[in-house]
Amino acid sequence: MAGYETILAEERGGVLSLTLNRPAVKNAMSIGMARELRAALAEAEAGGRVRAIVLRGAGGTFCAGGDIADMAKARGEPKAAGRDPFAAVNREFGEMCAAYAGTGLAVIAAVEGVALGGGFGLACVSDVTIVARGARFGLPETSLGVVPAQILPFLIERIGYGQTKRLAVVGGFVEAEEALSLGLVHEVTDDIDAAVDACVGKILRCAPGALAATKALLAEARLAPTGAMIGRAAEVFSAALTSAEGAEGTAAFLEKRKPAWAAKP
Repeated sequence: MAGYETILAEERGGVLSLTLNRPAVKNAMSIGMARELRAALAEAEAGGRVRAIVLRGAGGTFCAGGDIADMAKARGEPKAAGRDPFAAVNREFGEMCAAYAGTGLAVIAAVEGVALGGGFGLACVSDVTIVARGARFGLPETSLGVVPAQILPFLIERIGYGQTKRLAVVGGFVEAEEALSLGLVHEVTDDIDAAVDACVGKILRCAPGALAATKALLAEARLAPTGAMIGRAAEVFSAALTSAEGAEGTAAFLEKRKPAWAAKP
């Protein structure tokens, strides 16, 4: 993967590391960065080699929020019939977060420093969010006279309506340990590289097709009434069990060996 201007992409052993790479502005999320993140995800999904994506920020900061330059440019554009330049900018961030929320690949966010705006959104939609001790998450939009519009749906899904409402109303920051207690993040560590490597190792032991099917079923089940998913879940289970992965996994278990997809030591 090459040709990106705002992110670094490195693929190795089925793992794609995407680093937000605008350290001079603390990796502020520009429209260009949002588009490149979506392009990198689409390329990974289409290539068939990537099984997990690790999101990072260069220079010890994950993401300091939206790029003010994009807002300034939008302010200079006249509103045309059916097009609002501010809404168009904001929508780019939402579509980027939604793309990562909906991917069948495993996604890990490795957060250092601060995570605001689109960075906060990426942390919320990642399957596993690992943070360095001392990292902070912020929802200061209301204190600045704006609305954390695209983040709210993902934050509600992650920590619930009540806690999201509290954070939005106080418009402040959440330290790493509080984020862990809220369920916003999954691990706080003094060695983020080791924690990410351990998590990736566990993911690579899972069958990629089964993992993608599980994520898809989770997305359906979270909005379904109790009992409504029994038939659908049975169909998904049967399809997995009778697939090539299911046959290999069963055989590997009986033969007491690692399945073909498992990462080599």
